[in-house]
Amino acid sequence: MERELLKGNTPTMILAVLCQGPLHGYAIAREIERRSDNQLKFKEGTLYPALHALEYDGWIKGQWETTSQGRKRKVYTITQAGHAELKRRHHAWTEFANVMAQVIGGEPHGQQG
Repeated sequence: MERELLKGNTPTMILAVLCQGPLHGYAIAREIERRSDNQLKFKEGTLYPALHALEYDGWIKGQWETTSQGRKRKVYTITQAGHAELKRRHHAWTEFANVMAQVIGGEPHGQQG
């Protein structure tokens, strides 16, 4: 997959995954990988800045919890504003995908079949 496409759509994928329930960063990355049949892989340098930006924007909320092994990890939950943002992004993505399909699948201008 093109790295820029992945990077630009990371927030949308995170919001979509968090609709299923709260998860920590590692679990979010693994769920995206699972849903994409391992076509999309996330490195910390991509995932965590996106999580911080989403939290800053108020679209997700992070809360620290302690695991049974005594380690701390931050678990993220989508907010109401995040649900609204995901709906907006889904609509925009659908429109964009439809337009791209028209452009890519259409005949070049001035040529006839």
